[in-house]
Amino acid sequence: MNAVARLGAAVRGALAEEPLVRCSGVVADVAPTAYRVAGLSPFVRLGDTVAFDAGGGEERGEIVRVGRTGATVKPFGAGAEARLGLKVRRTGPLRFSPDVSWRGRVIDALCRPVDGLGELVTGRTPMSADAEPPPALKRARVKGALKTGVKALDIFCPICPGQRIGIFAGSGVGKSTLLAMLADAKGFDTVVIALVGERGREVREFIEEALGANRPRAVTVVATGDESPMMRRLAPKTAMSVAEWFRDRGDAVLLIVDSVTRYAHAARDVALAAGEPAVARGYAPSVFSDLPKLLERAGPGLEGSGSITGVFSVLVDGDDHNDPVADTIRGTLDGHIVLDRKIAAQGRYPAIDLGVSLSRLAHQVWTPEQRVLVGKMRELITRFEDTRDLRAMGAYRAGSDGDLDQAVLMVPRIYEALVQSPGTKPSEDAFRDLANALQKQR
Repeated sequence: MNAVARLGAAVRGALAEEPLVRCSGVVADVAPTAYRVAGLSPFVRLGDTVAFDAGGGEERGEIVRVGRTGATVKPFGAGAEARLGLKVRRTGPLRFSPDVSWRGRVIDALCRPVDGLGELVTGRTPMSADAEPPPALKRARVKGALKTGVKALDIFCPICPGQRIGIFAGSGVGKSTLLAMLADAKGFDTVVIALVGERGREVREFIEEALGANRPRAVTVVATGDESPMMRRLAPKTAMSVAEWFRDRGDAVLLIVDSVTRYAHAARDVALAAGEPAVARGYAPSVFSDLPKLLERAGPGLEGSGSITGVFSVLVDGDDHNDPVADTIRGTLDGHIVLDRKIAAQGRYPAIDLGVSLSRLAHQVWTPEQRVLVGKMRELITRFEDTRDLRAMGAYRAGSDGDLDQAVLMVPRIYEALVQSPGTKPSEDAFRDLANALQKQR
């Protein structure tokens, strides 16, 4: 390509990004968490962004409602800093331009660096925050197995590259620890993490301690609990856009979102502020349509591209696994891992409930022999747990039930063999390690 052609391409790109005509309006009403802009309604649509010049620099917001008398804008900042009569300009749909140099960086939901390591390099390919997932019939099929190094998962809930799986847990049962162990898996080129609604203290701990040596290959998007609902709602979308960029260049990407529940809470706040009715436990209808849109963007890409393996944590309020958000997510994902508080109280980590956790793609991973073995172990575990109260009362007598005798003998050994912590060496072959551990316990 000669110099003239390169110049022409650069000019066309600049014109595509910077419209020749700018649309502006003025602030007509100001509320604590939103403001109304008059004069923009004919030129904008839901999801467009706007900006105005504030004392400390440019402030941005998103249009969440369009009416005849004006457009309602929710600011990305913590509060509405607009004032009456202030000029507001339309800046169009939200787009980001990731670059491979973003690995090792920590950014906010608007792709601004927050790690003090300087400005980010702007890539050449803009990515939409609300991109559509690849067409269903053009996506590559999920194939192969992924070794996470977590024995309980690799045996009972195997994960495939491009699979989307949820971790359902209450607070304080080891969810973040399990996510850190998954981030240590060796089958990924890039790790993208969205920390949504976390405490500020926990963010640094997760990045420095949980990620540790994996930080150079990770992009971390952070929206802490004190940030606005708009930032907490945007953070998972930003992380997904970054993951899609790395997927399109051929990378095997691990996307971790902690947690989707806090994303749903933020989406609920935005929807209610826009005037939507509350239909299920205070959630607006758009929340239940936004969740599948976000989750479906993960998974395998087009043939010849990479894949996004999605791990989405779901914080179940009061350990209620029938929460509307949990139900919606469970029906969309390719499997679910349930962490149980009672198991954590026994000191068994990861506290995975092996009886109810499942992977819908396990049949692609297990050999026929492994399928039979896992089925038998699940049967023993279920029998062991169902008779726990009976045995505690002293009503069990050895020799009266052969299957129960086998469960009482084997299940504690299985539990002990599956105990793992982030400091232990990841398992290279979970079935072999389990067999070796059971033989040593004889």
